[in-house]
Amino acid sequence: MAGDNLAALGDPRFDAEHWHLPAEPLFGFVEIPAGDFKMGDDPRRVSLPGYYLARWPVTVAQFAAFVRDSGYESASSNCLKGIANHPVVWVSWHDALEYCRWLNEQLRKIAPERLDAGKHLSESERRFWQGLAEGSLGVGLPSEAEWEKAARGNDDQIYPWGNEPDPNRANYSKTGLNMTSAMGCFPGGASTYGCEEMSGNVWEWTRSLSGGYPYSPEGAERQAREDPVATGRRVLRGGAFRSIAWYARCAYRDDYEPDDRDDDDGFRVVASPLVFSDR
Repeated sequence: MAGDNLAALGDPRFDAEHWHLPAEPLFGFVEIPAGDFKMGDDPRRVSLPGYYLARWPVTVAQFAAFVRDSGYESASSNCLKGIANHPVVWVSWHDALEYCRWLNEQLRKIAPERLDAGKHLSESERRFWQGLAEGSLGVGLPSEAEWEKAARGNDDQIYPWGNEPDPNRANYSKTGLNMTSAMGCFPGGASTYGCEEMSGNVWEWTRSLSGGYPYSPEGAERQAREDPVATGRRVLRGGAFRSIAWYARCAYRDDYEPDDRDDDDGFRVVASPLVFSDR
């Protein structure tokens, strides 16, 4: 209720002048360092370059800013009917991808002025804006490997916060809300890196095609799995508000057709050196 009332009053955590992104120096992007991690229920090591993942899923207000600015017409108007600071739902994989392409353009436009801040930037902030300005980072949907690393960290945890389910740390079936919740209601469920809502609230689209393990993070095999123009089912991660705890595990995978949409399907974005290399 507090989160919903905050939305009605105008949630100050989000920057209305910058597409309602989090009012932070990196607009809510969290740096995930390069290195390997254990991926899957039967863990194998997967190594990834450094990247930046959004702290929270894309909100209704953020998606509405995209629709207003771009004139994009989603197949479902329901995606704009939610509470402003809740995650957007009723979005297909294609809807999510179009938002990412639009946001990439907006952030690249303002990257030069951010870099002009010079000494006021941290090294992480400088890498972020420099990468966007040069095109070495691209905004898109995370691969399922990027999503899982950010969720479980380097400790092979079952959930972002540890190895036991906890309805006070995530919005899943046992929490009893039976609907999406405002961003930031479950800070105790943050991952090692500081990403929140990765278990529960909404299923999150990734750019990965559904496929078997082992997951190859390199070369032609990875590019085929992350190909944005390939046909096939796409992976979703994280579980949602109506999911049992088993589905809210870091390693759990689901998949839908890219045109599918539901009232518990959302997404978050990544700024990664792998986004453009997959095209």
